[in-house]
Amino acid sequence: MSAETTFEFKAEIKQLLDILVHSLYTNKEIFLRELLSNASDALDKQRFESGARDAGDDRPLEIRIDLDKDAGTLAVSDSGIGMTRDEIIANIGTIAHSGSAEFARRAAEAKGAGLDSLIGRFGVGFYSVYMVADSVEVTTQSFRPGAKAQVWTSDGRGAYTIREAEGEVPRGTRVLLKLKPDLAPQFTDPDLVKEIITRHSNFLSFPILLNGERVNTVPALWREPKFQVTPEQYKEFYSFLTFDEDEPLRTMHIAVDAPVQFNALLFVPSRGNDALGLGREDWGQELYARRVLIQRRNKDVLPEYLSFVQGVVDAEDLPLNISRETLQDNAVIRKIHSTLTKQVLSELDKLAKDDPERYARFWRTHGRLFKAGSTDFVNREKFAALLRFNSSRCEDAEGLVSLEEYAGRVREGQKAVYYAFAPSREAANLSPHLEIFRRKGLEVLYLFEPVDEFVMEALREYKEFKLVAAEHAKAEDLEAFPDAAESKKAKKMTKKDAEALPGLLARIQEILGSRVTTVRASQRLSESPVCLANPDGRVTSSMDKILRVMNRDTSIPQKVLEVNPDHPLVRNLLHVFRENPADPFLELASQQLFESALLLDGYLADPHALVGRMQDLLTRASGWYNARESK
Repeated sequence: MSAETTFEFKAEIKQLLDILVHSLYTNKEIFLRELLSNASDALDKQRFESGARDAGDDRPLEIRIDLDKDAGTLAVSDSGIGMTRDEIIANIGTIAHSGSAEFARRAAEAKGAGLDSLIGRFGVGFYSVYMVADSVEVTTQSFRPGAKAQVWTSDGRGAYTIREAEGEVPRGTRVLLKLKPDLAPQFTDPDLVKEIITRHSNFLSFPILLNGERVNTVPALWREPKFQVTPEQYKEFYSFLTFDEDEPLRTMHIAVDAPVQFNALLFVPSRGNDALGLGREDWGQELYARRVLIQRRNKDVLPEYLSFVQGVVDAEDLPLNISRETLQDNAVIRKIHSTLTKQVLSELDKLAKDDPERYARFWRTHGRLFKAGSTDFVNREKFAALLRFNSSRCEDAEGLVSLEEYAGRVREGQKAVYYAFAPSREAANLSPHLEIFRRKGLEVLYLFEPVDEFVMEALREYKEFKLVAAEHAKAEDLEAFPDAAESKKAKKMTKKDAEALPGLLARIQEILGSRVTTVRASQRLSESPVCLANPDGRVTSSMDKILRVMNRDTSIPQKVLEVNPDHPLVRNLLHVFRENPADPFLELASQQLFESALLLDGYLADPHALVGRMQDLLTRASGWYNARESK
């Protein structure tokens, strides 16, 4: 056995080591990730050398972790390539010298191809052990014939020693940590150590055995060819990742080589995880670099409107900082974001075409969140094709219609997709604004959620069709379409009524005063006596209410009151007006019709006056009815 040799760290190296240990890493448990990554690299190198030549014995390629609570030690062993004395000095005794980076360079020069699976790059990860250890002993046996096993020891303060090992040492490396007394109970706890392995290093390609029991039993499926992965394996991985025992609605196994190389395994859950709004920020993908976890819940690889997607993204060349805990530059992530977003939207489009019923389940579960993608102008066409709405053609409120389906059955000459906001399908079917659409047989998309209006405002068009709010559609354009069915026509207005109509409208305007901008005859109403319309035609009634809520404006807006001249009630009012323009009944009826219109549009906050007038009218009507019956 050769004598032990002591090497002093230089003064500047001591300072650098102090910075690495106390400032570089934010979490002490990272030391185990670094040791396992180094062990994995050693095994990858051994596998590479074994393929090139006879590189030693046939020991299984694996990593072992042994905990000794009584001694306060943790040991990580691998059956990898090992190191010679000179390699120990170069790789461990020299800070920031990466043996893996050097090995990959030499492999590329020798074979013309790099060893892409190697994790280590910076040569500093090993020193993270001094966050938790008072001293470290590294015993290593190189695969090289004739090489003698070496033992490296250091307390990480001022020096390290190297000596030949006694006895026979198997190929590979064993790192033994003498843990700090206050941390020994924590890092010799098998359950905690297993949790750390599962969190950071579960998908390393070699078996990791903790006290003889394998920990990483779930493989990194995203690295496997699709045709080799079974549905059962996908389901097992999904359950492992999300703790959800249900089948996902969609599994997306993605491999991309350009413009940036990455693999992803993503899932669309069959249920939402934000029913109460509590998990709004708890989203993102597990971001890996060569099977090693870099960041949990990364929010940069997919946009927020796809935050229901759960899974893993593994990139080859992430621009990591030296601690491998954060990203240095977002250029690569931006490319992944752009490419992966398109891939996910394409997968959802395939789901919609291949299995409409399953897509309907997806929409009812995640549609509300997905609609926030209306601001993704880069992917506007893909996004618009995936939208679904209820419509006047549906049999019930559960029916769903795509913009493509709507566009495929428009009336001849129709150049717009019409939509209307309503709190429910029943309300939409009773809306005065949609009477002309029902008469003409024009389909209208029903928007039941406030966000739908913002979606339509953002899109504005779909292919060659404009997206037009039903209440903004020009009546003359709609009248150009023939009636869909024979409708009951009102009796032609008499000459006297036609001459009296402008006077009645002016009288109603006088009664309502500044509460309306104007009162005019309607061209769109056929079933209702009156309706309200926005005077500017730029904002729908529902959008106006949303904006007023946002601005805390509780006032009632001035609108146009449209009057249906063909409605029997209006004809009766014309008769009253002709008899006596000052008849008090005209004021009572005008007030009642106006507040009824406010009620239908959701602006009437206090219905007491309306109810009082209604009771008064019923009292009078019942009196007239009894008087007629008694004759």
